[in-house]
Amino acid sequence: MRGGRVPASDGQPSAEGKPSAQGKPPADRRPAASEAQPSADRRPARRSIPASGWVRGAVALLAGALPALAFPAPSLWWLAYVALVPWLLLIRSAGTTRRAALDGWIGGTGFVIAVHHWLMPSLHVFIVLLAALLGLLWAPWGVLAQRLLGGTPSALRAAAAVVAVPSGWLVIELVRSWEGLGGPWGLLGASQWEVAPALRVASVGGVWLVSLLVVAVNTALVLLTVARTGARTTGGLLLVVCVLTVTFVWAWAPQPVTTGTARIAVVQPGVVSGPGSVERRLARGEELTRTVAGRDVDLVVWGESSIGAGAWRDPETARRLAALSRETGADLLVNVDARQTNGSGRSGIFKSAVLVGPDGPTGDRYDKMRLVPFGEYIPARSLLGWATSVGKAAGEDRLRGDRQVVMTLPDGDERLRIGPLVCFESAFPDMSRRLTRDGAQVLVAQSATSTFQESWAPAQHASLGALRAAENGRPMVHATLTGISAVYGPRGERIGTPLGTDESAAAVYDVPLTRGTTLYGRFGDWAVYGALAALAALCAAEGLRSLRKRPAPGTPGRSARTAHGSPERPER
Repeated sequence: MRGGRVPASDGQPSAEGKPSAQGKPPADRRPAASEAQPSADRRPARRSIPASGWVRGAVALLAGALPALAFPAPSLWWLAYVALVPWLLLIRSAGTTRRAALDGWIGGTGFVIAVHHWLMPSLHVFIVLLAALLGLLWAPWGVLAQRLLGGTPSALRAAAAVVAVPSGWLVIELVRSWEGLGGPWGLLGASQWEVAPALRVASVGGVWLVSLLVVAVNTALVLLTVARTGARTTGGLLLVVCVLTVTFVWAWAPQPVTTGTARIAVVQPGVVSGPGSVERRLARGEELTRTVAGRDVDLVVWGESSIGAGAWRDPETARRLAALSRETGADLLVNVDARQTNGSGRSGIFKSAVLVGPDGPTGDRYDKMRLVPFGEYIPARSLLGWATSVGKAAGEDRLRGDRQVVMTLPDGDERLRIGPLVCFESAFPDMSRRLTRDGAQVLVAQSATSTFQESWAPAQHASLGALRAAENGRPMVHATLTGISAVYGPRGERIGTPLGTDESAAAVYDVPLTRGTTLYGRFGDWAVYGALAALAALCAAEGLRSLRKRPAPGTPGRSARTAHGSPERPER
């Protein structure tokens, strides 16, 4: 007995847990975690965790931001079909559920910042906080993607991934489309605004169905990259299904029938700044409007806030606008940002689309219903009012309108019906659909993005008109103060030449009118409901599998082993 050690006998471990003289470890004892490797081997791994965590977080942030390049102004639309692959590969490699959720959250934060980076001059550091809060929506998506794509997925799990991962993404888009969370800006399907087959898909299932297909392609590509043979085959087959689906929709989806043409002029005064800018902008709008006289125009559209509060309170302004209507032979759709009283007797600042005819305002008026958070009102102002001190947040909340309005032009044999939208309301698919169902022949969006003139915002905003036109089979006019102003036909195709951010001009467009309805107009957001049903089915399947694995009540479980003995070899 040297050194205080007791020699082992009969194959039993020594006091230090070493193997017996026969060299075999006991069958009833697993080595403790501390015995897995010497402590000296563990120290470097512990020191590397923070560094690798920061690197992984940076990669997740960049991977999440990558899809933003598919949107205008870069408009690398093809990138959308592969842009999620690096992010999904990173999530797939997450070793734990917590890490997958973190990769989803950080990537979602990067996506929100990249798509909305042009808000930084207005919100400053506040945009980072908002992005981090919205990024949390991607945390469950990260867990879902890791669960279905991680390891070596079977063919069945691969098929579930191509359905459930896009469905999870679509639920995120649905949640963040709520006006209070910023609205549906940067929906992945919106990156396909200039791709004719994608626009045809939008006519069937809206921008939601386009997003589903884009994410499904990304998911299938991940399976082709890393999965084993069965899952790889499944991913390839589902990729072919996506292509065939788009081809079938392109050939089969019903389209509205053209019935005539309306001539619509867009007036874009351009950047007017400095003292007296409101009055000078009004004067420039009048000057440009006179240039379309004698061109048989049916409607002249001005941009958002084209008439300021002071000018609108002046009775002379109404007389000037009525004279313009008589001179051009067309009604004017102007936009007023002023303190007013609406039809229900509420008084406050409204943003209103107002129709003006030869005798002055016709009485048709639409008050903007969905306001821009922080730009036009501050949510929970008592708590977040401090945002006005760090950015260009609204000093006073605008009031909301209470209903959508379809306006009918009073003159002419063919009484043209228009559906007005103001600013980022053109991002909401349901609003354009409602106007179309109420009889609008032309959708008209009045906007002003002068605050973000040199950013991607004007191009992103103008592109939304193509999607709304294709979804509803109705032409869309997007008129702005400072560009980009554009017009789209009923299939989302561009009509004429847009007015860029460096132009001060008036342009006349021959806008095709249609009758009939698209499948999206008829059935609405069925793609969203399908995604929710798919996720519900997945949750139900997971629940049933868990129940089957759980032992029946009263079934004896396996006897627990201890460090010193077992039922087969009790401790002596």
